[in-house]
Amino acid sequence: MPEGDVLRRTAARLDQALAGRVLTRSELRWPTVATFDLVGRTVLRTAPYGKHLLTRFDDGLTLHTHLRMEGSWRIERTGTPGARAGGQQVRAVLGGETWTAIGDRLGMVDVVATRDEHTLIGHLGPDLLADDFPGPGLTEALRRWALRGAQPVCDVLLDQEVVAGIGTIWMAESLFARRLWPWTSADRVDASAVLTTARTLMGRSAAAFATSRPSHSVAELSRQVHGRHRQQCRRCGTPIDVGTARKPPQERPVFYCPTCQHV
Repeated sequence: MPEGDVLRRTAARLDQALAGRVLTRSELRWPTVATFDLVGRTVLRTAPYGKHLLTRFDDGLTLHTHLRMEGSWRIERTGTPGARAGGQQVRAVLGGETWTAIGDRLGMVDVVATRDEHTLIGHLGPDLLADDFPGPGLTEALRRWALRGAQPVCDVLLDQEVVAGIGTIWMAESLFARRLWPWTSADRVDASAVLTTARTLMGRSAAAFATSRPSHSVAELSRQVHGRHRQQCRRCGTPIDVGTARKPPQERPVFYCPTCQHV
């Protein structure tokens, strides 16, 4: 599932293509919003929040999208074959005079009044990559973290109601960076240090994406543990192992080094 760093990059690309421009094409291929026509509205910006995107318009409406596991937004020059947006996987099309944004395999599509965005994301914890996270955002995240008690730290990091934006990649990479066994009780670790590390790693990834080719993959960013099962740890040489976070049906893989992150 795309994580907060990828959503930041996606929002930036949508803004480059559409912010400040009037829509000349609008197709929402989603049953609950198929009747909404956004043509004629001006895009103000697309704001990322955790794993969510909020595309705001000048008339007080917001298009909310979530990429889920496989979703993405791509940009095509209006009038080119790629901008035709054919195919059964296209869920949304927003077109301007110069650029057309196409949402493929989106997992959520909603249209709400901008003032009502909280009905969709209000339950989430602070956005880890938000500008206010080192201040009020971190304070609120720590409060929510404390409420999780002795839950495994890997589970708490994946809990979007504690902090929004972290998924399996940056959960694993952050715990490796802190040399923490993933199933350590959350109330026994320095939560501030873990969250600050996660923010730093994700921020670096977002910055790398911003300067990379559109096809650049997270896999090229030298992961230390995630997705490296049985490969040697870059730090100590021990084969990377994989376990499980959370309980069914929400279980997720956790990659870790048994030596660097021992109990």
